[in-house]
Amino acid sequence: MAFIKIQNVVINTSYVAAVRLDTQTSLGEKSVSVLVATPQFPLLQWDTIAENLYHYEWMEFTGQAANVLQDYFTSFNNVIDLLPQYQESSPV
Repeated sequence: MAFIKIQNVVINTSYVAAVRLDTQTSLGEKSVSVLVATPQFPLLQWDTIAENLYHYEWMEFTGQAANVLQDYFTSFNNVIDLLPQYQESSPV
């Protein structure tokens, strides 16, 4: 389990479900969005299977926080890129 701190937000990386890199806000600012999935534990329903075991929330970061997150989630130490710079070649 690892934690990342962005400004005043600390995220447990075990709960990061997805990351959107190179997106923009409605104002045209560069942003990075992180989908965080936090477990929900029903207090009185231990014997039944709950349909929604996780709560999902997108967190959007801009400015320096977006740059740092993009660096973190594109680092070869943290993420393996399965299709690096994949582009289809045109037939000759």
